[in-house]
Amino acid sequence: MSAPLLEVSGLAKHFTLSGGLFGRSTGTVKAVDGVSFKVERGETLALVGESGCGKSTTGRLILRLIEPSAGQLRFDGEDVLALGKHELRALRRRMQIIFQDPFASLNPRLSVSQILAEPLLLHRLATPAEIPARVEELLKVVGLGPQHAERFPHEFSGGQRQRIGVARALATRPDLVVCDEPVSALDVSIQAQVVNLLQDLQAQFGLSYLFIAHDLAVVKHIATRVAVMYLGRIVEIADKTTLYDQPRHPYTQALLAAAPLPSPGLRRERPVLQGDVPSPLKPPSGCTFHPRCPYAQPRCSAEQPELRPLPSGAKVACHFAETIPAPTLIPHAPDNPVIARRFAALAAGAAA
Repeated sequence: MSAPLLEVSGLAKHFTLSGGLFGRSTGTVKAVDGVSFKVERGETLALVGESGCGKSTTGRLILRLIEPSAGQLRFDGEDVLALGKHELRALRRRMQIIFQDPFASLNPRLSVSQILAEPLLLHRLATPAEIPARVEELLKVVGLGPQHAERFPHEFSGGQRQRIGVARALATRPDLVVCDEPVSALDVSIQAQVVNLLQDLQAQFGLSYLFIAHDLAVVKHIATRVAVMYLGRIVEIADKTTLYDQPRHPYTQALLAAAPLPSPGLRRERPVLQGDVPSPLKPPSGCTFHPRCPYAQPRCSAEQPELRPLPSGAKVACHFAETIPAPTLIPHAPDNPVIARRFAALAAGAAA
């Protein structure tokens, strides 16, 4: 078996807060606190969780757009954190990012051809004479035409701008693309188009994705494996089927229960979470999820659980993962009486 493309071990980022007259330190925010995972060649690892849990910070740390406080990063066997400025620039040709906001991530003063030419010229992947042909090729790959090359970002829709962002990421022919919530700012119909485009490009070019998202329906469509983050730490990681069918961490169960099912006649049993998300400035002792967990016991507040393997193949950071009851699907009558009658008729027909 070949080595993983990306290996992340104990990755952390702590931000020091300062204030007062002399700018003294007032605390430390543990935005990412000991994250470990692997991304295999050609797979999509989805990173999910609530807003503020550290997903986007993790993606930027991997690309060294932000310098980590601790941990190890290995890309294709190479120690990313040991690289100097010139070596890092060469490596970044193989690691690219698609940003969440397709408008803010594009320079409004540059035309599309100039935006796509920048990475080609920076990494010396094409001569000035070859640029027009390469730009046309990139636009064709993402479903745009050569007539779009001389237009500016404000002349495009949100979905088209995101396609331009995808084309820019592909310009250097990378091996790994960090997709930082690439569809969250788009309409639902456009989301499907962009997700399908990403899947087609992965099959065509053999790409690996770190797909950061909070929409579990999108994640289920595109991911190979899913890692769930809570307050800067990974609490569960498993292949897509195992995680959606047999979630073992209470937080994962709560996330899945909050997502709508494709069948309005069913809903997941919803565990009741207590309180709000704690502040990363003062995280709870032990398991950071224990103040909200319906299954918490005294050990949870005293001892931080490690991410450990289960027989199902999943890894879960919970002391009592084996004994926590699995979520169940329960019949649910739609509020709209017309829809309720239709589903009752469908159910009766299926039973017959």
